[in-house]
Amino acid sequence: MPVIAVINRKGGSGKSTMATHLAAWLSNQKIAVMLGDVDRQQSTRTWLKRRPAQLAPIAGWAVDQKNTLKAPAGITHVVLDTPGGIHGFELAKVIMSTDTVLMPVCNSLFDRESASACLQELRTLPRIASGRCRVGVVGMRLDARTKGADTLRAWAEAHAVEFVGVLRETQVYVRALESGFTIFDPHKPLQTADIAQWEPILNWTMNKVAAPSTLTQEVAQVPAEKRTIAAPRAPSLMPAQESMVHGSRLTVFAHSPKPANEDHPPASPVRAAGSQALPQYLLRHPSA
Repeated sequence: MPVIAVINRKGGSGKSTMATHLAAWLSNQKIAVMLGDVDRQQSTRTWLKRRPAQLAPIAGWAVDQKNTLKAPAGITHVVLDTPGGIHGFELAKVIMSTDTVLMPVCNSLFDRESASACLQELRTLPRIASGRCRVGVVGMRLDARTKGADTLRAWAEAHAVEFVGVLRETQVYVRALESGFTIFDPHKPLQTADIAQWEPILNWTMNKVAAPSTLTQEVAQVPAEKRTIAAPRAPSLMPAQESMVHGSRLTVFAHSPKPANEDHPPASPVRAAGSQALPQYLLRHPSA
């Protein structure tokens, strides 16, 4: 299941606007999409409540750390809206379930510096470092009368990250979202200029997630007798790693219940009769 995450540490960079529009475009393409809200403010859930019932459906999903979360039956794509300031383990958990990251960046010194720090941390995560999850930058709220797009494009080139496209500063998005709409939903007037700006962004995004999940491909290549997806959790695995063992990347957000025997260490293995005794230097002796 392709997962697209919209990520930027900087608050007010346009993450929720981008996430809602991505989900609406997918839904209007007859794709069963779920809009996941990792942000505690639950902005996208509020927007979904305003969305008219006659529009293309979008399944809502609030990421709750205390409950096991699974995508509803029939869902084929997921869009994740993330909070500002996300970093560390919370960021790593999101990336473990993600195939494509879109980073909206406004053209200001503070926005670019924040995006640089976020990009630097993203590149330390194995899924991105290995190329299994791709990152693309989108210039947000750019004034066509300025050189903002050129500045951000140069910034992206300097940081060796793909510059996907730009979206202009306009009240069209504000008015549409207030009513639960997006510019991709059927309403008047049709915003052809703004829709055209989305074309390279959507093309890049869908090209990155069109192929089956890398994790699914890797599992399929392993002989059936050697697969360990159904194996019990090893004591050394953290809860987030457990979700990977059991085959569902989306359950990385779930809280793992405490095993019943966690407070009781496993019994020492009994040496089989006739087996070779351990060397003396491996045995522990009490201090004299």
